[in-house]
Amino acid sequence: MKRISIVCILLLSGILSFAQTRVFNVMDFGAKGDGVMDDAIAIQKTIDACSAAGGGQVFFPSGHTFLSGPIELKSNIDLHLDVNAILKAHPNEAIYHLSAFKENRGEGMMWIYAKDVDNLSITGRGTIHGNGIAFMGAELDDSYELKPLADPTFDPRPHVLTLIDVRRLIIRDVTIREGAYWTVHLVGCNDAVIDGISLLNNLKIRNGDGIDIDHSKNVRIANCYITSGDDCICLKNRREYEEYGPCLDIVVTNCVMTSRSCAVKIGSENMDSIARVLIDNCIITASNRGIGIQNRDEGTVTDVVFSNIQLDSHLFSDVWWGKAEPIYVTSYPRANGNHKDANWRFPKGQIEGKCGEVSNITFNNITATSENGCFVGGDTRNKVNHIYFNNVRLTLKKMTGYRGGIYDKRPCKGEGFIKDNVYGVYVDEASAVYFHNLDVVWGKPSISNAGEKTNLDKNEE
Repeated sequence: MKRISIVCILLLSGILSFAQTRVFNVMDFGAKGDGVMDDAIAIQKTIDACSAAGGGQVFFPSGHTFLSGPIELKSNIDLHLDVNAILKAHPNEAIYHLSAFKENRGEGMMWIYAKDVDNLSITGRGTIHGNGIAFMGAELDDSYELKPLADPTFDPRPHVLTLIDVRRLIIRDVTIREGAYWTVHLVGCNDAVIDGISLLNNLKIRNGDGIDIDHSKNVRIANCYITSGDDCICLKNRREYEEYGPCLDIVVTNCVMTSRSCAVKIGSENMDSIARVLIDNCIITASNRGIGIQNRDEGTVTDVVFSNIQLDSHLFSDVWWGKAEPIYVTSYPRANGNHKDANWRFPKGQIEGKCGEVSNITFNNITATSENGCFVGGDTRNKVNHIYFNNVRLTLKKMTGYRGGIYDKRPCKGEGFIKDNVYGVYVDEASAVYFHNLDVVWGKPSISNAGEKTNLDKNEE
């Protein structure tokens, strides 16, 4: 009898908890969900009403496509997309005018955004669609051209999610597709969980980062499937948001990734400190560069562990940074800028920068098949130090028709490439690099003739 009473109390508690969740259906506030009308005004009304009522769920019902311009998220909101519900970016470039990087308007605008909010979640089995191809130019072999800009200081391409100074953030289960620029950008966030999402960017879209963790702390990314033309997961400290301090205490686990740039990257923009990072139990397939640290500014990178990773990497055209290096650890100062660049890439008023130290980086139990070996280097002997390779197995194997024997230092001063033989590990300038159980084998080429296929360079961040 007592056991039955306890069960009844628990069931009643669950029912009451469910009943107390306020649901605000966007269609009750005027959204059409026909994929034609811009539903941004109706969606914003729903969000505002939900927040004003103390919070609840902003609900997108199944079977509808909600075309929308920019929308702002608020505190205590659960943006919930039901199965087969689609929230899609409006293709009209003229409606995007809120910069993703403050006064810097040359690197994309905001579509779905939040600033200075608490208790925000984005959930459900529906889809957030960035409509990326609508903002691209002509399709090339392994990328899309970028449309020429009438004003080079203004790029209208919308970032999908720009979440600034959010405390207690959850992104769970949703599918996010085809960002035209960065896809999930966390700036100055604290206590964030990204779990079980499918982030499926078009592999040909440049600058199409998957998840960017920027000046954020206590972030956990788990159980995600990510395909991105640019980096799948990237940790950085952008200069525009320096007030939010270092990027610390980041965990990435149980993810599967494919990238045309670097699947898991730290840098290249880093004007502060990135530390206490764990990347574990991941699979990387068909990527350009596998896992890497690309320090190019005065910030430091310390105490990072990559472990239990299987990856394969091969060559792509020069529009993508990287030359199939499975593991990459570098610190080189970026090339001098001009007065236009000085506001964003360098400390204010300067056009020349320096690079900070990279130290205490550990690679444990890494298995890689690649067209190139690992690369470790810095501009001075001690800039990159205490790098540990433990139980790393490399299979070097020719898989494409692109020219091999090249290591990529971009973006950097001087020559961006080192041309040499393919080695298991190429150390440029570094100190205290340790190897324990490093195994390098040569596999049989997958192609009969390795040609010298090249493309024009296109820098990216």
